[in-house]
Amino acid sequence: MNEILDALIRQLDLEQLEVNLFRGQSKDLWGPRVFGGQVIGQALVAAERTIEGRIPHSLHAYFLLPGDSDAPIVYQVERVRDGRSFSARRVQAIQHGRPILSMIASFQVPEEGLEHAAPMPDVPPPDLLAPQSELNERWIAEADPLPPKAVEALLAPSAIEFRPVEPRNPFRTSPGEPRQAVWFRAVDRVPDDPQLHRCILAYATDYSLVGTALRPHGRSWYQPSMVVASIDHALWFHRAARVDEWLLYAMDSPSAQGARGLARGLIYDAGGRLVASVAQEGLMRQVGPPEARRDS
Repeated sequence: MNEILDALIRQLDLEQLEVNLFRGQSKDLWGPRVFGGQVIGQALVAAERTIEGRIPHSLHAYFLLPGDSDAPIVYQVERVRDGRSFSARRVQAIQHGRPILSMIASFQVPEEGLEHAAPMPDVPPPDLLAPQSELNERWIAEADPLPPKAVEALLAPSAIEFRPVEPRNPFRTSPGEPRQAVWFRAVDRVPDDPQLHRCILAYATDYSLVGTALRPHGRSWYQPSMVVASIDHALWFHRAARVDEWLLYAMDSPSAQGARGLARGLIYDAGGRLVASVAQEGLMRQVGPPEARRDS
């Protein structure tokens, strides 16, 4: 197995400290802050470890403090309710004695019912698109000298492969439509464990959402004039999916105001089935004058 993906899977395999108490390790992806998707994925693992015979259908999380990538995270699970069909779990992610994330997840006994779903957008298949890693190398070569941290982040190997439908150079930003679509999948085969596939999917859903809300303003994560961070995150699981097979993440942003941007996402498998829906609000605070744009 690819060693980066293997490291992610081991990171999601939490250590049980006590009943309802788990510990996960952190990883430095782009600096001292923990990637929000890691905390969501680990929190979902902790919640699922207290459930039998039911699968998650939704989670709602608030990011309360930046996580420290040099320290482990303790996950405390509260068994809020176990009904005949549904169960609820509240998870607190704790670091240095303070909660950094609070999440509630709901689980349901599998059952049949009425079904409908929004159709998948008509986009090129992933085989016709360039991998994000190749695009990053090209953009770095074309850009002015960049801060070492930005170059390191763009070139870092990932457990998830991304192929954007309409690539956007983050160093040559210009206003555009508040929407984007990205194909993604794990870089290698993932064991046949539905819980693991759900948790890696939850991990991956934190990529790109706030960036969608930045698009109409010609801004990007990499501009020093911007402070960008996830505030909250909601995820609904509709149908089972393999995260090691291509999934399409179709995103849009209906609003930005008050230094916050709202973004939504629909995730489809390659067969066109809607497998998950996502919503997130992010901080988009301008702290200095924007740089002169180098529009392409």
